[in-house]
Amino acid sequence: MRLPSWAAGRAGLLPRRADWTAARRSPGRDLVAGLIVAVVALPLALAFGVASGVGAQAGLVTAIVAGALAAVFGGSNLQVSGPTGAMTVVLLPIVQKYGSGGVLMVGLMAGVVLIALAVLRIGRFAQFLPVPVVEGFTAGIAVVIALQQVPAALGVPTPDGDKVWRTAARAVADFAGHPAAAAPVMAVAVAALMLVGARLRPAVPFSLAGVALATLVAQAAGLDVATIGALPAGLPAPSLGFLDAGAVGALLPSALAVAALAALESLLCATVADGMTVGERHDPDRELFGQGVANVVAPMLGGVPATAAIARTAVNVRAGARSRLAALTHAAVLAVVVLAAGGLVGRIPLAALAGVLLATTVRMVEAGSLRAIARATRGDGAVLVLTFAVTVVFDLITAVAVGIALAVVLALRSVARSARVDRTPLAPGGHADEERLLADRIVAYRLDGPLFFAAAHRFLLELSEISDVEVVILRMSRISALDATGAGVLGDAVERLERRGVVVMISGIRPGHDQVLAALGVADHLRRDGLVFADTPAAIARARELVGAADRPAPADRTIPAART
Repeated sequence: MRLPSWAAGRAGLLPRRADWTAARRSPGRDLVAGLIVAVVALPLALAFGVASGVGAQAGLVTAIVAGALAAVFGGSNLQVSGPTGAMTVVLLPIVQKYGSGGVLMVGLMAGVVLIALAVLRIGRFAQFLPVPVVEGFTAGIAVVIALQQVPAALGVPTPDGDKVWRTAARAVADFAGHPAAAAPVMAVAVAALMLVGARLRPAVPFSLAGVALATLVAQAAGLDVATIGALPAGLPAPSLGFLDAGAVGALLPSALAVAALAALESLLCATVADGMTVGERHDPDRELFGQGVANVVAPMLGGVPATAAIARTAVNVRAGARSRLAALTHAAVLAVVVLAAGGLVGRIPLAALAGVLLATTVRMVEAGSLRAIARATRGDGAVLVLTFAVTVVFDLITAVAVGIALAVVLALRSVARSARVDRTPLAPGGHADEERLLADRIVAYRLDGPLFFAAAHRFLLELSEISDVEVVILRMSRISALDATGAGVLGDAVERLERRGVVVMISGIRPGHDQVLAALGVADHLRRDGLVFADTPAAIARARELVGAADRPAPADRTIPAART
């Protein structure tokens, strides 16, 4: 039985047996890759859980639950999901305003939004996001995450504040009043170990080594540094106690922001994973569906909103992963850690985790890519800088909206500038025939490019300047786009020429453009008077009939006017 098209589309979002074909070919490689990713993900999950304001356990739960569900339901075979630095930037203000229950509620609502986006097949549109916007907010996120780590890295309580740069400044002031070297030295040492080690031995998980070493030193030396604290043994029981129907309206903007970020980061990450492999292609709509399922379930177990993680996905690919089994193994290993070593994890100093995130932010920024974009065009540089600045000063979603708006305006300006109105030769017989037509006061203007709202004003000005002619033929076969504004402006130009006694003819209207003109009533009178033609030669013949001078000799001193551009 064949499913209807709508049902087949929905069924295409669900897991299928073919997803695990690659796992059966090389399960050993996937198991090893999953173990390596888990080693890398453990300190990051703890750090991002703390940075989000909900706690280290929430970070681990997110990595386990979202990592497993996104691996099964997602649209990429190699992607690894969990808590990310970009998400902490959005979550921390929610925690401060609504508490941890608000974060869980936002996560579940965001999951529902992601599933709706998948059902509506919105995933394919992510490819149109401008690169300067992506690079700008990525660099901005890195700076925001680094600023968020300042209190923990200095060993001072996190001051109250709605802006991360203001909170960081207050933390520095608090540290200056009561300086203590242990926390900052530990944070710098862990970050340095990760950055230097990654250059010398990229395959070694220096983040885990640095956290473990810092924990041992802190315990042996009895350093007075804050730690994660004891974690509960095992995963929490599922609960919906955080649900509050009355808070849906207040939390909806935050949920939309989280959903937008999760969709954006996941689809970008899937694209990166495809580029690192041969033959892999993700399904963007199914990826949104998988992230939606993960974010609906994770809050029920105390997890924060999740998304795909570019760093962990890259480690997964480089470790030799071939299928979803690797991401699923990563989640299983983290679950074992929670069950068997929760007490040891609770002794990790917060300053060590701050060092992990500081090193992560340094590696997030691709300086070469930023320089290349800034040098490409002034417009690209402006979009990059503005997106970066708004991300740091205000928030991520505002930055993306502002960056996209500026990119769209610049793109429209560029397209509008490509539109031209050129006077074109009318006769194939050479200079003498052209002079003959000019003597008859007949000229043609070819409209090139898009005639839409951004370019329409230029067309009106240029066509309105036509003078010293009796017949103007507007050649429209090269108009690439025509909207209602452009059609209206074309009608205005025709009316202005006719008020000056100029006969206007139109040739070469495309079928799609003809529909726009007809819907707005533009050039209806020209059709009734037989002044609309399929091609230019027919229009020339009719123009000669109108001026009654088909055989008139051209004067010797007549010159051809310069083309209008």
